[in-house]
Amino acid sequence: MSVEVTYYSDPACPWAYSVSPALATLRWRYGDQLDWRLVTIGLTERAEQYLERGYTPARSARAYIGFRRYGMPFTAAPRRRIAATSRACRALVAVRVRQPGLEFDAFRALQLGWFTTGLVLDEDPDIEAALATVPGLDARAAVAAIDDQETVAAYEADKDEARAAAGSPTEFQGKARNSDGAVRYTAPSLVFSANGRRLEAGGFQPLEAYDVLIANLDPTLERTPPAETPLEVLERFPGGLTTQEVATVMARGNDAPDRAAAEAALIELVAEAQVERRPLGDDAMWLAAGPGAKTAERRSQAAEAV
Repeated sequence: MSVEVTYYSDPACPWAYSVSPALATLRWRYGDQLDWRLVTIGLTERAEQYLERGYTPARSARAYIGFRRYGMPFTAAPRRRIAATSRACRALVAVRVRQPGLEFDAFRALQLGWFTTGLVLDEDPDIEAALATVPGLDARAAVAAIDDQETVAAYEADKDEARAAAGSPTEFQGKARNSDGAVRYTAPSLVFSANGRRLEAGGFQPLEAYDVLIANLDPTLERTPPAETPLEVLERFPGGLTTQEVATVMARGNDAPDRAAAEAALIELVAEAQVERRPLGDDAMWLAAGPGAKTAERRSQAAEAV
């Protein structure tokens, strides 16, 4: 049996980026027993929509600093202009249509580009630079397909699905929004389905909320216990994890992640040449020494090219 997880999100949402440690832990605990489906929200079609709301590069950078409390790395450097999210979302849809299975890796690459570099991710060369860090992904083809009829139709279907939250538990909990005429799911919103039942975790939620929903949907799933060492974690995530992600995967029960202990253990593994550390924003990406380090190297090169 498996639990389907519909993930309503947008690569430019700092809340969705900040939920990454919880999502990494769900993947660690349940692996292939969770069948993930990405639905792009499309927060804005035009950069002017953000400008009309008072957003500026400096304001956005200051806001990102406030999200550091959730543990993911952010840069404090303002990008050269505000960007809309539509083209990045359509690039994700293009990946999902043409190279299914890589859309979540592409999503993460765009998130890292958005929050830890100066890439302006409604410009095609910058979108391609971010996607080029994903092994096996044809970034150029994905960008070339952004305006294809098939991509646009699938993206519009995503938007319609994401804007069907009226009357939902997400709206009931105050986690929905109406920014363009329809009540929509906010990023990140997760909907879990199994055995004819559907449970929602709308908007930003703690890991425990997701885990309780999964347990109620299917208590027969195999549940992997917390990792004992950071190396054990990184070997399961060849693309690398941030410090907070590693610490969260290693936390037991409802214990708070011990970030300091995780980082200290990671540093020791770097000294033993078992782990590589790549600076990322105000933190780092950690990788088991080996092929996965090449992915982080490409991300670093993309950031330096900005």
